[in-house]
Amino acid sequence: MSAQVGTKAPWFNATAYIRGEFKDISLTELSGKWVLLYFYPGDFTFVCPTELADLAEAYPTLSALGVQVFGISVDSHFVHKAWDDAELSKMIPGGVPYGLMSDLGGAIGKAYGVYDEASRMDIRGRFLIDPDGVLQAAEVLAPAVGRNIEETIRQVEAFQYVRSMGGAEVCPARWKKGAKTLKPGADLVGKVQDNWKK
Repeated sequence: MSAQVGTKAPWFNATAYIRGEFKDISLTELSGKWVLLYFYPGDFTFVCPTELADLAEAYPTLSALGVQVFGISVDSHFVHKAWDDAELSKMIPGGVPYGLMSDLGGAIGKAYGVYDEASRMDIRGRFLIDPDGVLQAAEVLAPAVGRNIEETIRQVEAFQYVRSMGGAEVCPARWKKGAKTLKPGADLVGKVQDNWKK
């Protein structure tokens, strides 16, 4: 069974390349933090470096929101380092600022439902895990199209806001930080049009 939004995120343990070092990372040690898992097909490919560079550009914003960010592919942590040295550091000043996890054999990708048996690669998947270890958001795309990091940031801010309000308020479509929210209840039934976008 693959990961389901609203349930505990599948546990993982992996070796990651992080700023010149190799470190073992587990979901358990990330407990109490927001975690963004960013699966991609492979190092030294085509759309993937553009996505990881885009994610690196947004990293300061995600970090300021308290989000631990990890790119994940089936490549080894050694290949992650070689790719960062050879290509990514030319696209991203200073190289990748977040961890690149190794999912050799695709066990993590299988748990999250993004491992493709035919290609033996993880396809594009984005998963946001809250501090309680619950999966709050998931997005999966076929390999040919890259993701929009701005939507990821918007969703992080929205989920964090909803959490801060104890679920008493919800964020409508296109909600951005500081915009009006909705308060679910009997008095809102049939009257969303009177409250949305005002």
